[in-house]
Parts: sequence; structure tokens; C-alpha cells
Amino acid sequence: MGGQPRGFLFIIDGKSSSRPGRKIPQPGATAINRGAELTSNTMVREQDENGRALADAASAMLEQSASLGASEAEVWISQSQGHSAQVRMGQVEAVEFNRDTHAGITLYFGKHKGTASTNDISEDSLQAAVSAARDIARFTAADEFAGLADAGLMASRFPHLDLDHPLDASLQDTMELARQAEQAGLDSDPRIGNSEGAGFYSHRGIDVYANSHGFVGSQTATRHSLSCSLIASAGDRMQRDYWYTVSRDGSQLQAPETVGRQAAERALRKLEVGKIAKGRHPVLLSPEIARGLLGHYLSAVRGGNLYRRTSFLVDSLGTQVFPEWLTLTERPHLPGGLASAAFDQDGVATRERDLVQEGRVEGYILSAYSARRLGMTPTGNAGGVHNIHLQAPMRAFKELLAEMDTGLLVTDVMGQGVNLVTGDYSRGASGFWVEGGKIRHFVEEITIAGNLRDMFAGIRRAGDDLDHRSSVVTGSLLLSPMMVAA
Repeated sequence: MGGQPRGFLFIIDGKSSSRPGRKIPQPGATAINRGAELTSNTMVREQDENGRALADAASAMLEQSASLGASEAEVWISQSQGHSAQVRMGQVEAVEFNRDTHAGITLYFGKHKGTASTNDISEDSLQAAVSAARDIARFTAADEFAGLADAGLMASRFPHLDLDHPLDASLQDTMELARQAEQAGLDSDPRIGNSEGAGFYSHRGIDVYANSHGFVGSQTATRHSLSCSLIASAGDRMQRDYWYTVSRDGSQLQAPETVGRQAAERALRKLEVGKIAKGRHPVLLSPEIARGLLGHYLSAVRGGNLYRRTSFLVDSLGTQVFPEWLTLTERPHLPGGLASAAFDQDGVATRERDLVQEGRVEGYILSAYSARRLGMTPTGNAGGVHNIHLQAPMRAFKELLAEMDTGLLVTDVMGQGVNLVTGDYSRGASGFWVEGGKIRHFVEEITIAGNLRDMFAGIRRAGDDLDHRSSVVTGSLLLSPMMVAA
């Protein structure tokens, strides 16, 4: 589109306004401190005041883009701040405060595209970025698929997503939470004699996206987490493990005592190490590993891999990939969701949909660009997916162990042995050997191998032990036999 940007809709924390303005917020500073006091209320107030100013800055950049003759333009500006506190063996190891800003501009002159970015969002710097994007576009080859998503796809509804929960706590409070988590783990068993530390992290950020269709949207969100990593020992054997909790709302985090004890239990159960016979065995994936398996599926149906034909699921719409009882649903408007959003990084409205319906490929994951390459419509997934939930009949974890009878429970994988072109899968793993439906001993330095197509089709059962600490929510998954080598 040429001409001046029109009809700007400012969405700041869910409230709309047509107020113009050109106040440019000053760049923030990054600092690392030891033992300072967090003034969270001041930080929140400053960032709230900057929210509208960021949208005003985006509007100013679009106006400049139009004056330079750009046919289309899009701007993204983000500002975030937070802190983390790390303790080990009861002592504070590090405290970090951060305040970051970033701005980017993409200009389109027909099918020629130029992009520039800056960490300095002063008015002069933003103007320089726009000019730089214009200069870059002069030297880029034309791309027939370049350009904004269609104006009719822009988000027009902005539901309250309940994502913004600033932390009402001092730095000393968060240090104490980390200490409590670590101490609870150390006190839980005499074999827990050392720690790799515990930490509390809190972040609050504003992201603004605007384009020359007249769309300006903003989302403010928080993220808080508490983690603990402990070391168990018995004789000459030593094992480590960890646990963490994460939420948009700090009041929804697990209690620090729970985090510490869970980390301790996970380390202790690894002390009894045994062997495993090479062969084909049923495999039960813990929730953390199961979401990784589903993540491979999501990568395989991502637009970039599809139009490059680097996926074994090219042209797979409507085909049966999973068992008929399994559905994967995307829920972008889930209140408090870790990946909730009203619009994607192209400004396209997000919507609830089934990516997999009764085991069949129902939809791809497409940005505006990848959709054009495939001759399809954007799905609101520029930047990624939004809260994927596995829907299936679910069994208790003990029932899954009983059904497996003898096999391998995988709790950790390592390495990059996944080939999305062929679907071949081979990764290092550790976990627990199961006999008679009972966990017998820890096993490590093993390899599990198969093909993703067979692994997806071979999912036998889903567990009800859902893990909500990610954008992909699933419980344990019981798979048909795979090759297991020690």
C-alpha cells in the first residue's frame, strides 16, 4: 500500500484508542547488581507509561516509511524488564536486573524488501533504521511472495488473555523463595548433600506490532519461574536432576518446598543404576519428552519446511498420521496461557483450531510468507504455535506402566539425531527400566531409534499426568516397540 498509514487502532493492555502521538521513550539500561533491592512497582509504572509511547513510535516509523515511498511497511518494537536471583548452598550467587529494548522495520518497495533493527529507540535512531531499511531494499532481489498479510486477515478482536501479572515482591522475597526451594531439597534426604543452585526469574514485557494496513497491536505479558537443581550421592555414585515451575501469575507457581523436594526425588531415583538388553522394547515417554516428540510433528508441518520440501509430511493434509483417538488442538486465547496471543507476528488474527483431528493432519502452521509459497491462507502462526493441547482418552501413569509391562521409561534425551526429511529418529537417552509394570532401576548412555512416522502411528496410550509448563501440553505417551541399544 502507498500513501499515509490510515485508521490506526491502538491496543494497549486490551484497551483501544485512536490517540495519535510521537513521544519516543528513551532506551533503558541493563545492570547486574549484588544484593540490591528490587523496586517492582516503579518498574511496572515506568513500563506502563511506555506502552502507548511504543505504539506512538511505531506510528511515527510507518509515517516516515510512507514518505520514503514504501508500498508497504511493518514495525515491531519491544521493551522488557525483569530480574533473576540465584542461590547455591544458601548463599546468594548472583542477582541480575535487565531492561532491554528492540525495534525493527521492514519496508517493501513492490517485491523488494529491506529490514533493519536497532536496540536504541531514540527518535534519531528509529529514523535511521527506517532509512537503512530503504537502502537495503534497493539491493535485494525481488521476491514474488514478499509482502504483508492481507488486510482482511488482521486481528480485530482482542480478548482479555490474563497475561499480565506484575510481581508484587521485593528482591529479598524472591531470594528467599529460591533459598526455601533449595533447603527443602537438601533437608529431604541425607543423600542430597550438594546443590547446583536454585533460582527465581521474573520478566515483564511489552510487544508492539504495526503495519501500513493501519493495524497497531500491543501485548503486555509476564512470566515467572522458580527452579532447583540438586545432586544425590551414594558411595561412588553421583546423580543430578532438577525441577521447575513456571506461570504468567507468580501466585500460581508451585510452592518452593514442592520444587525442592521434587528435584531431590528425581535425583535420588537415579542412584540405583542397572543395565538393559539391546532389542526392541515398548517405550514410555515422560511428559517432558512426549512434548518434544509432538514438537517434531509441529516442525514437520511448519510452512518453512513444507515449501522447502524438507519434511516427510509434505502434502500430508487429510492423511492419517496418529491413531484415530488422538487430536491436537491449538488454543491461542487460553487465559493465562504461556503462548496465548490475539495476533501473530504478521498481525494475523489467531483462532482455535484442530491441527490434528482424530489422527489426521487437519492444518499446517503457516505465516503469511509460507502460506503464499504454498498457495494457501495464513493460519496465524508467524512466530510459532499458541498453546497446543493433546486431546485423547487418558490413563493414569501407573496404568501405562502396567500396560507396558516390560520396557523403557524415557525421562531424558540428548543429541540432534532427528531427520525431518526422512523422519528417521535416533537419540541418546536415559530413563528407567520397567519389569512387570514396576520401575526397577535407572539406565543411562543408551540409544533409542525408529522413524517418526512409525512413532506417531504407534502411540498406544496417553497419560493424564499433563505438564502445563510449555506451549505444548501433554502427558506421558506409551509407544509401540522401538529399537533400544545400550
